[in-house]
Formats: sequence, C-alpha cells, structure tokens
Amino acid sequence: MLSFKVMKLDIFQSYFFGEVTFRSDKFKVNIQNQRRGKVLKLPFEIKPKNEKVIVRMTGPEDLFIEDYIPYKGESEWLEIDSDEITYFLADHQDKLDTIEIMYE
Repeated sequence: MLSFKVMKLDIFQSYFFGEVTFRSDKFKVNIQNQRRGKVLKLPFEIKPKNEKVIVRMTGPEDLFIEDYIPYKGESEWLEIDSDEITYFLADHQDKLDTIEIMYE
C-alpha cells in the first residue's frame, strides 16, 4: 500500500489541486471528475497485478471514500479522475488527510 499525506487541497471550478507528501518527497495532486473515464496516474511507476487498484481517501473519525480505478501509468503529479471521490471531497474537503493506493 502507498500512503500520501495531503498537505494542501484547494477547490477550483470542477476539480481539486494541491500538494501531497510521500515519504520525504512532495508531489502535486489533481483530483477531478471522470471526463476521460476513471484514471489513476502516479508520479512514479508501480507494477500492479491487476489494471484496477483501490484508491481511498481517509480522515479522522473513520471518514473515508474509496473507488476502484484503472492505473494508467506515470505522470508528473498524482492524478485521480473519479466522480465518486470528487463529489465526496466537495462535501468533506477539509476532513480528509490521507490518500491510500492499494494494489497487489
């Protein structure tokens, strides 16, 4: 499992943009709806056994949202395109502080 700590996440017109840390590295993060379908891109390569991985955002008090999203390779940023996550985040923006990527 990969765990990214959300440092900053701002809402714009139809997406969220901010910064996460993974270990000691900082990366930009973009979370938006599924205009191009469900997509997960990471700032480094992973080799999951299955195309789809579980993406979960969590916060205190057992608050979480998760989605099963196809991994589409590497990008400069952490990119998550998911209607479920984007819409939940719109209502709980300041309550989620971790992004977890689970894969085999």
